[in-house]
Amino acid sequence: MSAKKIVLIVLLVLVIAGAIAGTVVYSHSNVTPVATGKAVHEDLLATVSGTGQIKPKTYVNVGATSFGRITHLYVKEGDHVKAGTVLATVENVQPEATVAAQQATIAASKTDITSFVAAEKTAVANVDQAKADLEQKTLDYGRSKQLYEDKLIAKQDYDAKKAAFDMAVATLAQRQASVSQAQAQTDSARGHSTQAIAAQRANYDALDKTVSRAPFDGLVTNVPVREGETVVVGIQNAEGSTLMTLADMSVITAEVKVDETDIVNVALGQTADVTVDALPGKIFKGRVTEVGDQALLRTTGVATSQSTTGTEEAKDFKVVVTLDQIGGQNAIPDELRPGLSCTAKIVTANKPNTLTIPIQALVQRDLPAEQTLFTNHGKAPTTVAASIKPTLTQGVYLLVRDKDKLRVKFTPVTTGITGATDIEVLTGLKADDEIVTGHFKILRSLKSGTAVKRDNTVEPITTDSSS
Repeated sequence: MSAKKIVLIVLLVLVIAGAIAGTVVYSHSNVTPVATGKAVHEDLLATVSGTGQIKPKTYVNVGATSFGRITHLYVKEGDHVKAGTVLATVENVQPEATVAAQQATIAASKTDITSFVAAEKTAVANVDQAKADLEQKTLDYGRSKQLYEDKLIAKQDYDAKKAAFDMAVATLAQRQASVSQAQAQTDSARGHSTQAIAAQRANYDALDKTVSRAPFDGLVTNVPVREGETVVVGIQNAEGSTLMTLADMSVITAEVKVDETDIVNVALGQTADVTVDALPGKIFKGRVTEVGDQALLRTTGVATSQSTTGTEEAKDFKVVVTLDQIGGQNAIPDELRPGLSCTAKIVTANKPNTLTIPIQALVQRDLPAEQTLFTNHGKAPTTVAASIKPTLTQGVYLLVRDKDKLRVKFTPVTTGITGATDIEVLTGLKADDEIVTGHFKILRSLKSGTAVKRDNTVEPITTDSSS
């Protein structure tokens, strides 16, 4: 074979290869690169997050119950105390003096009772004596009367016996009245003693109010006063002095605020994971125990029913999550203190082994228009239809093989619960269906029938260097 023929053959091969390469390049010039994913079965959790702070379920402000100067504070902030522990004392000179004076009054009243009881016994003995004397005078009077009637004694003797009898009767009546008087005096003394004892109970109560005790086991979280300060008792229109705040740390809650758009999914009994900003890496388990019914303004925290302005702004709802006990005991870490900032992630739904897709794959399109576009391989029809407001349908772009090309087809889907990055698919897809998941710019303008190619490379993260 001559050199000329060889050169001609090489040139022909190059021309054919160039034509093939040009055809391939031209055919790929209209192919859109898309990120893809598949519908898969997995466990899906729907969660709602809220931020707030750690609070004990029960806490009290121990207020002053007696006016005076604080003589001693027995605890400080951070101390754990048992129920009944003495927390503070207020000066008690006057209450103690009142108790001592009343105690003397009670002792005197008891002495009076003893005296009146003795007088009562004496009066009873005098009655017995008068009865015996009356019995004797009755016999003497009866005999003298018979002798007088028989004219055996003088009338003078008879009158003397009769007078003695009358005297004995009067003496008995007088002494019986003395018994009643003595009994009345004894009852009166007992009444005065009972009154004095009742007054002493009030005095003891006033004295006891100078000592403040812990109402339950708890943690001292705030002590705003110092020894030597004078405290006052609250009255109707004036708040009294607060000695300290005591928190029951056996039951801890996370009080968080949840956005109004998410509160409809929160219900009592739902589980939650609570993280505390000051304790990184630790997760506390809990359950929702209270869901607020009153909306709170986000800027002020004031309930909408109490707000005097008509400004429309974002609102939150209060949700209380009670933390589970650790190890089944009243064991809460000491570092978990009231007021710490926290975040609660509440599980509002849990679907095991459900069909899911990435949330970003969802788009809304006009279904009839998308069907027409798929038929025309992504090209709009040449005839312009009358202007009708399209009805948008939720769906995804499904990858389908059309002859030798990979194209996308809009497929309507119905969805269920939403997770952090995935969403449940109820109808429209089956497991392992491949769909377009990105990128956002492509999905925004993608149309059914468009030829695509898979491009699952990770997009580089762009940073703003203008600052």
